[in-house]
Amino acid sequence: MMQAPKRAMVMAAGLGTRMRPLTNDRCKALVELGGKSLIDWMLDRLAEAGVEEAVVNVHHFADRLESHLSQRAAPTLTISDERAELLETGGGLAKAAPLLGDDPIFVANIDSVWREDGTESELRKLARAFDPDRMDALLLITPTANTLGFDGPGDFFLHEDGRLERRGERATAPYAYTGVQILNPRVLEGLPVEPFSTNLIWNTALEAGRLHGCVMDAFWMHVGDPEAREAAENRLRSFS
Repeated sequence: MMQAPKRAMVMAAGLGTRMRPLTNDRCKALVELGGKSLIDWMLDRLAEAGVEEAVVNVHHFADRLESHLSQRAAPTLTISDERAELLETGGGLAKAAPLLGDDPIFVANIDSVWREDGTESELRKLARAFDPDRMDALLLITPTANTLGFDGPGDFFLHEDGRLERRGERATAPYAYTGVQILNPRVLEGLPVEPFSTNLIWNTALEAGRLHGCVMDAFWMHVGDPEAREAAENRLRSFS
């Protein structure tokens, strides 16, 4: 079993367009849910899973986000500055690559929230499932029926051996990507520091049979817009 990653990349540089008007005066990472900012939800999950260092990319309201992050004790944070140019998810990873080391890392979006309901945390389970000999990326996925704030047709099919297959031209797929993955940094070697999507990295891994999925047990909330945030607030209250 691979040791759980000690480093993570947290994607926090987006413009938060779908979250307006809540992002008129702050970045999406600082929108609050249940009295805690979205980025703190994710950083707390990562710290609980054993992450000691995290790289956070910034762009929209970057100064305010950096000020907020400076108040955290753990994990240790490093900023990947995208003030000059927003690089999307893939380009953000490529720019941050020198800060990420050589070992597998968690990569996480900040609008992914869940309530742990098992004996093993979702991130520790993901780490336990990652096999660097067989995988370049292991995505945390969930059945589309077990979600809040996700209204898409689904992203992936899951083979018995854990390999993922895209929905492609089919109307629906049973699993959604939760915004959290473990990535082998070697897939970032030679990638250009320019705007592009992580989908390009996944496509390469998929063609090599090295894109895998791990199914989440917890109820997943995609907090991507004000309506989803309100629904997630109600769901959190129902948990308590």
